[in-house]
Amino acid sequence: MGMGVMTMVGTAVYAALVLMLAAAGGDPQPRVQSPGSEPPGRWPEKKVWDWYKREPWLCGFNYVPSVAVNDTEMWQAETFDAATIDRELGWAQKIGCNSCRVFLQYIVWKSDPEGFRKRFDRFLEIADKHGIRVMPVLFDDCAFDSGRDPYLGKQDDPIAGVHNSRWVPSPGAKLVADRSAWPDLERYVKDLVGSHRKDHRIVVCDLYNEPSLCSARGECLALPLVEAAFRWARETKPSQPLTTCIFGPPKLAERIPELCDIISLHNYSNLDSVKSDIDASKRCARPIIVSEWMSRDTGSWFASHLPYFKEQKIGCFNWGLVAGRTQTYYPWGSPAGSPEPKVWHHDVLRKDGTPYDPGEIAIIRKCTGAPSEARDRNGS
Repeated sequence: MGMGVMTMVGTAVYAALVLMLAAAGGDPQPRVQSPGSEPPGRWPEKKVWDWYKREPWLCGFNYVPSVAVNDTEMWQAETFDAATIDRELGWAQKIGCNSCRVFLQYIVWKSDPEGFRKRFDRFLEIADKHGIRVMPVLFDDCAFDSGRDPYLGKQDDPIAGVHNSRWVPSPGAKLVADRSAWPDLERYVKDLVGSHRKDHRIVVCDLYNEPSLCSARGECLALPLVEAAFRWARETKPSQPLTTCIFGPPKLAERIPELCDIISLHNYSNLDSVKSDIDASKRCARPIIVSEWMSRDTGSWFASHLPYFKEQKIGCFNWGLVAGRTQTYYPWGSPAGSPEPKVWHHDVLRKDGTPYDPGEIAIIRKCTGAPSEARDRNGS
Protein backbone atom coordinates (compact mmCIF):
# COMPACT_ATOMS: atom_id res chain seq x y z
CA MET A 1 0.00 0.00 0.00
CA GLY A 2 3.05 2.24 0.27
CA MET A 3 3.94 4.56 -2.56
CA GLY A 4 6.76 4.05 -5.08
CA VAL A 5 8.87 2.27 -2.49
CA MET A 6 6.60 -0.73 -2.93
CA THR A 7 8.24 -1.52 -6.25
CA MET A 8 11.40 -2.33 -4.28
CA VAL A 9 9.76 -4.28 -1.46
CA GLY A 10 10.78 -7.66 -2.89
CA THR A 11 14.45 -6.98 -2.23
CA ALA A 12 13.66 -5.84 1.32
CA VAL A 13 11.63 -8.98 2.03
CA TYR A 14 14.31 -11.27 0.67
CA ALA A 15 17.07 -9.51 2.63
CA ALA A 16 15.08 -9.61 5.86
CA LEU A 17 14.42 -13.33 5.56
CA VAL A 18 18.02 -14.15 4.70
CA LEU A 19 19.26 -12.14 7.69
CA MET A 20 16.73 -13.75 10.01
CA LEU A 21 17.58 -17.28 8.96
CA ALA A 22 21.31 -16.65 8.98
CA ALA A 23 21.11 -15.34 12.54
CA ALA A 24 19.26 -18.51 13.52
CA GLY A 25 21.66 -20.76 11.65
CA GLY A 26 18.91 -21.33 9.09
CA ASP A 27 19.24 -23.82 6.30
CA PRO A 28 18.20 -22.72 2.80
CA GLN A 29 15.80 -25.65 2.68
CA PRO A 30 12.42 -25.65 4.44
CA ARG A 31 12.79 -26.76 8.03
CA VAL A 32 10.41 -28.06 10.67
CA GLN A 33 11.01 -26.90 14.22
CA SER A 34 11.05 -29.38 17.04
CA PRO A 35 8.00 -29.55 19.35
CA GLY A 36 8.04 -26.89 22.03
CA SER A 37 10.43 -24.58 20.17
CA GLU A 38 7.80 -22.11 19.01
CA PRO A 39 7.31 -18.72 20.70
CA PRO A 40 4.48 -18.82 23.27
CA GLY A 41 1.09 -18.92 21.56
CA ARG A 42 2.43 -19.10 18.02
CA TRP A 43 0.91 -21.93 16.05
CA PRO A 44 3.26 -24.90 15.62
CA GLU A 45 4.11 -25.68 12.02
CA LYS A 46 1.98 -28.83 11.97
CA LYS A 47 -1.07 -26.93 13.18
CA VAL A 48 -0.70 -24.13 10.65
CA TRP A 49 -0.08 -26.53 7.74
CA ASP A 50 -3.09 -28.64 8.77
CA TRP A 51 -5.16 -25.45 8.72
CA TYR A 52 -3.81 -24.40 5.34
CA LYS A 53 -4.48 -27.76 3.71
CA ARG A 54 -8.13 -27.54 4.75
CA GLU A 55 -8.52 -24.08 3.24
CA PRO A 56 -9.32 -23.38 -0.44
CA TRP A 57 -6.94 -21.25 -2.45
CA LEU A 58 -7.59 -17.73 -1.17
CA CYS A 59 -8.20 -15.40 -4.10
CA GLY A 60 -9.41 -12.00 -2.99
CA PHE A 61 -8.92 -8.27 -2.94
CA ASN A 62 -8.28 -5.34 -0.62
CA TYR A 63 -11.63 -3.67 -0.18
CA VAL A 64 -12.74 -0.12 0.47
CA PRO A 65 -16.28 0.69 -0.76
CA SER A 66 -16.31 3.06 -3.72
CA VAL A 67 -18.21 5.60 -1.59
CA ALA A 68 -15.53 5.79 1.14
CA VAL A 69 -12.39 7.93 0.94
CA ASN A 70 -10.73 6.01 3.79
CA ASP A 71 -11.51 3.46 6.50
CA THR A 72 -12.89 6.14 8.85
CA GLU A 73 -15.56 7.01 6.28
CA MET A 74 -16.17 3.32 5.69
CA TRP A 75 -16.94 2.50 9.34
CA GLN A 76 -18.50 5.66 10.84
CA ALA A 77 -22.22 5.33 11.47
CA GLU A 78 -23.06 8.35 9.32
CA THR A 79 -21.34 6.97 6.22
CA PHE A 80 -21.41 3.18 6.63
CA ASP A 81 -23.17 2.06 3.44
CA ALA A 82 -24.39 -1.53 3.65
CA ALA A 83 -26.27 -1.31 0.34
CA THR A 84 -23.13 -0.34 -1.59
CA ILE A 85 -21.10 -3.03 0.17
CA ASP A 86 -23.73 -5.64 -0.68
CA ARG A 87 -23.78 -4.62 -4.33
CA GLU A 88 -20.01 -4.50 -4.73
CA LEU A 89 -19.28 -7.76 -2.92
CA GLY A 90 -21.94 -9.33 -5.14
CA TRP A 91 -19.89 -8.27 -8.16
CA ALA A 92 -16.80 -9.82 -6.58
CA GLN A 93 -18.66 -13.07 -5.98
CA LYS A 94 -19.62 -13.29 -9.66
CA ILE A 95 -16.00 -13.29 -10.77
CA GLY A 96 -15.08 -15.98 -8.25
CA CYS A 97 -13.44 -14.09 -5.39
CA ASN A 98 -13.69 -15.93 -2.08
CA SER A 99 -11.98 -13.53 0.33
CA CYS A 100 -11.26 -9.87 1.01
CA ARG A 101 -8.87 -7.90 3.18
CA VAL A 102 -10.44 -4.92 4.92
CA PHE A 103 -8.98 -2.15 7.10
CA LEU A 104 -10.57 -1.38 10.45
CA GLN A 105 -10.12 1.98 12.19
CA TYR A 106 -9.26 2.25 15.88
CA ILE A 107 -10.62 5.77 16.44
CA VAL A 108 -14.06 4.76 15.13
CA TRP A 109 -14.09 1.82 17.54
CA LYS A 110 -12.86 4.05 20.37
CA SER A 111 -15.67 6.55 19.84
CA ASP A 112 -18.42 3.91 19.66
CA PRO A 113 -17.31 0.32 20.41
CA GLU A 114 -20.81 -1.16 20.36
CA GLY A 115 -21.79 0.59 17.15
CA PHE A 116 -18.53 -0.38 15.49
CA ARG A 117 -19.02 -4.04 16.44
CA LYS A 118 -22.54 -3.98 14.99
CA ARG A 119 -21.35 -2.44 11.71
CA PHE A 120 -18.44 -4.87 11.46
CA ASP A 121 -20.80 -7.78 12.10
CA ARG A 122 -23.12 -6.44 9.40
CA PHE A 123 -20.16 -6.35 7.02
CA LEU A 124 -19.32 -9.96 7.90
CA GLU A 125 -22.96 -10.96 7.26
CA ILE A 126 -22.88 -9.37 3.81
CA ALA A 127 -19.53 -10.92 2.95
CA ASP A 128 -20.71 -14.35 4.10
CA LYS A 129 -23.85 -14.01 2.00
CA HIS A 130 -21.59 -13.68 -1.04
CA GLY A 131 -19.24 -16.51 -0.09
CA ILE A 132 -16.44 -14.11 0.85
CA ARG A 133 -14.36 -14.59 3.98
CA VAL A 134 -12.70 -11.63 5.61
CA MET A 135 -9.14 -10.75 6.63
CA PRO A 136 -9.42 -7.73 8.94
CA VAL A 137 -6.48 -5.35 9.47
CA LEU A 138 -6.38 -3.70 12.90
CA PHE A 139 -3.44 -1.27 12.78
CA ASP A 140 -1.88 0.58 9.86
CA ASP A 141 1.04 3.02 9.52
CA CYS A 142 0.20 4.21 5.99
CA ALA A 143 -0.61 7.93 5.84
CA PHE A 144 -1.08 9.19 2.30
CA ASP A 145 -2.80 12.35 3.54
CA SER A 146 0.45 14.24 4.30
CA GLY A 147 1.09 12.17 7.42
CA ARG A 148 -2.16 13.27 9.01
CA ASP A 149 -3.49 11.29 11.97
CA PRO A 150 -7.06 9.94 11.73
CA TYR A 151 -9.94 12.17 12.77
CA LEU A 152 -13.65 11.69 13.40
CA GLY A 153 -16.50 13.41 11.61
CA LYS A 154 -16.86 14.38 7.98
CA GLN A 155 -13.81 13.33 6.00
CA ASP A 156 -12.26 15.66 3.46
CA ASP A 157 -13.19 14.98 -0.15
CA PRO A 158 -10.49 13.44 -2.33
CA ILE A 159 -8.07 15.68 -4.19
CA ALA A 160 -8.89 15.27 -7.87
CA GLY A 161 -6.32 13.15 -9.68
CA VAL A 162 -4.36 12.13 -6.57
CA HIS A 163 -3.86 8.52 -5.51
CA ASN A 164 -5.42 7.71 -2.10
CA SER A 165 -5.31 11.38 -1.17
CA ARG A 166 -7.22 11.12 2.13
CA TRP A 167 -6.00 7.82 3.56
CA VAL A 168 -5.17 7.91 7.27
CA PRO A 169 -3.40 5.45 9.57
CA SER A 170 -4.75 3.52 12.56
CA PRO A 171 -4.34 4.47 15.36
CA GLY A 172 -1.99 7.20 14.13
CA ALA A 173 1.57 8.23 14.98
CA LYS A 174 0.69 10.00 18.24
CA LEU A 175 -0.96 6.97 19.79
CA VAL A 176 1.63 4.48 18.54
CA ALA A 177 4.29 6.44 20.41
CA ASP A 178 2.16 7.16 23.51
CA ARG A 179 2.30 4.21 25.90
CA SER A 180 -0.45 5.75 28.04
CA ALA A 181 -2.84 5.08 25.12
CA TRP A 182 -1.96 1.41 24.93
CA PRO A 183 -4.52 0.09 27.43
CA ASP A 184 -7.24 1.20 25.00
CA LEU A 185 -5.31 -0.25 22.06
CA GLU A 186 -5.16 -3.54 23.95
CA ARG A 187 -8.93 -3.43 24.56
CA TYR A 188 -9.46 -2.76 20.84
CA VAL A 189 -7.39 -5.77 19.77
CA LYS A 190 -8.94 -8.09 22.32
CA ASP A 191 -12.45 -6.89 21.52
CA LEU A 192 -12.18 -7.33 17.74
CA VAL A 193 -10.08 -10.50 17.73
CA GLY A 194 -11.67 -12.03 20.82
CA SER A 195 -15.27 -11.36 19.77
CA HIS A 196 -14.63 -13.32 16.58
CA ARG A 197 -12.15 -15.87 17.85
CA LYS A 198 -14.28 -18.75 16.52
CA ASP A 199 -15.99 -16.93 13.67
CA HIS A 200 -15.77 -18.92 10.41
CA ARG A 201 -16.37 -15.70 8.46
CA ILE A 202 -12.88 -14.49 9.36
CA VAL A 203 -10.11 -16.40 7.61
CA VAL A 204 -6.96 -14.66 8.93
CA CYS A 205 -6.31 -11.77 11.34
CA ASP A 206 -3.83 -9.21 9.98
CA LEU A 207 -2.72 -7.25 13.01
CA TYR A 208 -0.67 -4.44 11.48
CA ASN A 209 -0.40 -3.17 7.92
CA GLU A 210 3.07 -2.03 6.83
CA PRO A 211 4.44 -1.13 10.27
CA SER A 212 7.12 1.45 9.58
CA LEU A 213 6.77 4.36 11.99
CA CYS A 214 10.18 5.61 13.17
CA SER A 215 11.31 8.53 15.30
CA ALA A 216 13.45 11.39 14.00
CA ARG A 217 16.44 9.56 15.48
CA GLY A 218 15.60 6.42 13.52
CA GLU A 219 14.15 4.47 16.44
CA CYS A 220 11.52 1.99 15.22
CA LEU A 221 8.41 3.07 17.12
CA ALA A 222 6.20 0.46 15.46
CA LEU A 223 8.10 -2.61 16.68
CA PRO A 224 6.89 -2.54 20.32
CA LEU A 225 3.27 -2.16 19.20
CA VAL A 226 3.65 -4.98 16.66
CA GLU A 227 4.92 -7.29 19.40
CA ALA A 228 2.20 -6.13 21.81
CA ALA A 229 -0.55 -6.64 19.22
CA PHE A 230 0.51 -10.25 18.72
CA ARG A 231 0.64 -10.81 22.47
CA TRP A 232 -2.81 -9.26 23.03
CA ALA A 233 -4.37 -11.17 20.15
CA ARG A 234 -2.91 -14.50 21.25
CA GLU A 235 -4.35 -14.04 24.73
CA THR A 236 -7.83 -14.36 23.19
CA LYS A 237 -6.88 -17.76 21.66
CA PRO A 238 -8.29 -17.13 18.16
CA SER A 239 -9.07 -20.04 15.86
CA GLN A 240 -7.69 -18.02 12.94
CA PRO A 241 -3.96 -17.61 12.23
CA LEU A 242 -2.29 -14.26 12.88
CA THR A 243 -0.02 -12.37 10.51
CA THR A 244 1.58 -9.05 9.65
CA CYS A 245 3.36 -8.32 6.37
CA ILE A 246 7.14 -8.33 6.38
CA PHE A 247 7.92 -4.63 6.21
CA GLY A 248 9.77 -1.71 7.73
CA PRO A 249 13.37 -1.16 8.82
CA PRO A 250 15.64 -4.25 9.13
CA LYS A 251 15.11 -4.86 12.85
CA LEU A 252 11.34 -4.89 12.37
CA ALA A 253 11.34 -6.83 9.10
CA GLU A 254 13.53 -9.50 10.68
CA ARG A 255 11.31 -9.76 13.75
CA ILE A 256 7.93 -10.03 12.04
CA PRO A 257 8.33 -13.58 10.59
CA GLU A 258 9.18 -14.86 14.07
CA LEU A 259 5.78 -13.68 15.34
CA CYS A 260 3.50 -14.79 12.50
CA ASP A 261 1.54 -18.01 12.15
CA ILE A 262 1.55 -17.53 8.37
CA ILE A 263 3.89 -15.39 6.29
CA SER A 264 2.36 -12.44 4.43
CA LEU A 265 4.05 -10.28 1.83
CA HIS A 266 3.35 -7.17 -0.22
CA ASN A 267 4.78 -7.04 -3.71
CA TYR A 268 3.68 -4.76 -6.55
CA SER A 269 6.54 -5.70 -8.89
CA ASN A 270 6.95 -8.09 -11.80
CA LEU A 271 6.61 -11.85 -11.53
CA ASP A 272 10.34 -12.48 -11.15
CA SER A 273 10.36 -10.26 -8.06
CA VAL A 274 7.33 -12.08 -6.64
CA LYS A 275 8.94 -15.46 -7.23
CA SER A 276 12.08 -14.27 -5.46
CA ASP A 277 10.01 -13.21 -2.43
CA ILE A 278 8.11 -16.50 -2.41
CA ASP A 279 11.28 -18.59 -2.68
CA ALA A 280 12.86 -16.66 0.21
CA SER A 281 9.70 -16.96 2.29
CA LYS A 282 9.49 -20.73 1.83
CA ARG A 283 12.54 -20.94 4.07
CA CYS A 284 10.27 -20.08 6.98
CA ALA A 285 8.45 -23.38 6.38
CA ARG A 286 5.04 -21.75 6.80
CA PRO A 287 2.12 -21.02 4.46
CA ILE A 288 2.48 -17.82 2.43
CA ILE A 289 -0.03 -15.26 1.23
CA VAL A 290 0.57 -12.11 -0.80
CA SER A 291 -1.83 -9.76 0.92
CA GLU A 292 -1.19 -6.83 -1.46
CA TRP A 293 -0.32 -6.96 -5.15
CA MET A 294 -1.45 -5.79 -8.63
CA SER A 295 -0.41 -2.45 -10.02
CA ARG A 296 -0.38 -2.57 -13.77
CA ASP A 297 2.12 0.22 -14.42
CA THR A 298 4.78 -1.47 -12.26
CA GLY A 299 4.49 -4.85 -13.99
CA SER A 300 2.06 -6.56 -11.64
CA TRP A 301 -0.71 -8.03 -13.82
CA PHE A 302 -3.49 -10.59 -13.48
CA ALA A 303 -2.34 -12.33 -16.68
CA SER A 304 1.18 -12.94 -15.38
CA HIS A 305 0.69 -13.34 -11.64
CA LEU A 306 -2.68 -14.97 -10.94
CA PRO A 307 -1.96 -18.33 -12.66
CA TYR A 308 1.30 -18.57 -10.70
CA PHE A 309 -0.44 -17.85 -7.39
CA LYS A 310 -3.00 -20.54 -8.14
CA GLU A 311 -0.41 -23.10 -9.21
CA GLN A 312 1.57 -22.53 -6.01
CA LYS A 313 -1.55 -22.17 -3.84
CA ILE A 314 -0.32 -18.79 -2.68
CA GLY A 315 -3.24 -16.81 -1.28
CA CYS A 316 -3.44 -13.41 -2.99
CA PHE A 317 -5.31 -10.15 -2.45
CA ASN A 318 -5.02 -7.59 -5.24
CA TRP A 319 -5.40 -3.94 -4.34
CA GLY A 320 -8.84 -2.59 -5.04
CA LEU A 321 -12.17 -3.77 -6.38
CA VAL A 322 -14.28 -0.80 -7.49
CA ALA A 323 -12.82 2.57 -8.52
CA GLY A 324 -14.11 5.22 -6.15
CA ARG A 325 -13.20 7.94 -3.69
CA THR A 326 -9.80 6.47 -2.83
CA GLN A 327 -8.81 7.05 -6.50
CA THR A 328 -6.29 4.22 -6.41
CA TYR A 329 -6.61 3.76 -10.15
CA TYR A 330 -4.27 6.76 -10.34
CA PRO A 331 -0.56 5.91 -9.90
CA TRP A 332 1.42 6.60 -6.74
CA GLY A 333 2.51 10.21 -6.65
CA SER A 334 0.02 11.45 -9.23
CA PRO A 335 -0.24 15.27 -9.07
CA ALA A 336 -3.49 17.12 -8.42
CA GLY A 337 -5.63 17.50 -11.51
CA SER A 338 -4.21 14.48 -13.32
CA PRO A 339 -6.49 13.05 -16.01
CA GLU A 340 -7.69 9.47 -15.66
CA PRO A 341 -4.73 7.29 -16.69
CA LYS A 342 -5.04 5.10 -19.76
CA VAL A 343 -3.48 2.28 -17.76
CA TRP A 344 -5.10 2.04 -14.37
CA HIS A 345 -2.78 1.53 -11.41
CA HIS A 346 -5.14 -0.49 -9.12
CA ASP A 347 -8.84 -1.46 -9.10
CA VAL A 348 -10.79 -3.86 -11.30
CA LEU A 349 -14.29 -2.49 -11.84
CA ARG A 350 -15.76 0.89 -12.66
CA LYS A 351 -18.32 2.35 -10.28
CA ASP A 352 -21.22 0.85 -12.25
CA GLY A 353 -19.69 -2.63 -12.01
CA THR A 354 -18.42 -2.83 -15.57
CA PRO A 355 -14.81 -4.05 -15.87
CA TYR A 356 -11.87 -1.78 -16.57
CA ASP A 357 -10.53 -4.64 -18.72
CA PRO A 358 -12.90 -7.50 -19.67
CA GLY A 359 -9.87 -9.66 -20.44
CA GLU A 360 -8.77 -9.44 -16.81
CA ILE A 361 -12.17 -10.57 -15.63
CA ALA A 362 -11.92 -13.59 -17.93
CA ILE A 363 -8.56 -14.47 -16.38
CA ILE A 364 -9.91 -14.14 -12.85
CA ARG A 365 -12.95 -16.26 -13.72
CA LYS A 366 -10.75 -18.93 -15.29
CA CYS A 367 -8.40 -19.11 -12.30
CA THR A 368 -11.20 -19.12 -9.72
CA GLY A 369 -13.44 -21.49 -11.66
CA ALA A 370 -16.28 -18.98 -11.83
CA PRO A 371 -18.74 -19.34 -14.73
CA SER A 372 -17.93 -17.38 -17.86
CA GLU A 373 -19.73 -14.08 -18.33
CA ALA A 374 -21.97 -15.55 -21.03
CA ARG A 375 -22.97 -18.49 -18.84
CA ASP A 376 -23.51 -16.12 -15.93
CA ARG A 377 -25.88 -13.98 -18.01
CA ASN A 378 -27.78 -17.04 -19.19
CA GLY A 379 -28.03 -18.44 -15.69
CA SER A 380 -26.56 -21.77 -16.76
